Amino acid sequence: MSGCEVGVWQPRLHALIENLGRVIQGKPEAIEVVTIALAAGGSALLEDVPGVGKTTLAKALAKSIDAAFTRIQFTPDLLPADILGSSIYHPVTGEFTFRQGPVFCNVLLADEINRASPRTQSALLEAMNELQATIEGERRPLPAPFLVLATQNPVEFHGTYPLPEAQLDRFLVWVDLGYPETDVEVEILHAQAESHPLDRLEAVLTRDEVVELQRQVRRVRVDESVSRYIVELVQATRDDVQIKLGVSPRGSLMLFRAAQAAAFLAGRDYVLPDDVQRLVPYVLPHRVVLTSKAKYGGVSKRDAVLGLVEHVRVPT
Repeated sequence: MSGCEVGVWQPRLHALIENLGRVIQGKPEAIEVVTIALAAGGSALLEDVPGVGKTTLAKALAKSIDAAFTRIQFTPDLLPADILGSSIYHPVTGEFTFRQGPVFCNVLLADEINRASPRTQSALLEAMNELQATIEGERRPLPAPFLVLATQNPVEFHGTYPLPEAQLDRFLVWVDLGYPETDVEVEILHAQAESHPLDRLEAVLTRDEVVELQRQVRRVRVDESVSRYIVELVQATRDDVQIKLGVSPRGSLMLFRAAQAAAFLAGRDYVLPDDVQRLVPYVLPHRVVLTSKAKYGGVSKRDAVLGLVEHVRVPT
């Protein structure tokens, strides 16, 4: 395997992060994690209260890579066909014509995804994992690149459906934006006094360049000791008494690819244990299910997972 071209891509990646920072102010960590998800070819679940910029971040990312963007407002009456598409009968010709659904895009914003029924949510499972959609028995590939940016409100539970474990497992990262600092919020007010920064945003990457970027990220070297470290971290979630359902092998692979993307973003063609540790809070917590005792004892998924990191030996 030939080495990846890290140096060539550094200016472009930093230009992308800077572009997103013009729209989402004061959240450099969240922007970087979403950029890592894009580079790794994965999807992101943005969870926080309304109005902190989840939808804006999705729009800004799509605009920054000149991508075909589609937004689906998830509601209880949304059907799988509303996402995937369906065949339309033409009485004149007596033939059926397939009409593509909104999933056939590059960046799909699944807004308030937990407001749709589990049956509708499951329509995205194949698309997120295999980059294709099987409709009426026919497999249809999705355009590349493809990623889902889903949002959900963690506070309001009325009229919502918890995301199934199988759905959560397909998100590469889970990110909460949080409220901005006081000074940053003041800057936001002035920045949007006349127009929204999103209106002035220009693309810094093309879709073809993103596909090549993802191919380069896959070439980042991961030493066997680091791979074993990833597996041992995942194995620890399966053995912990506070966790009823540990991280799946897909979670190991997701952490592996996220670490590759983080190393690439840092300008290296090899992964360090630090890359793995940094991504653990974003890649692993949403894949575990806590025991009832831990859940009602006030233990969060993130705290449970981070507590395990301290007890797994770091390779040197």
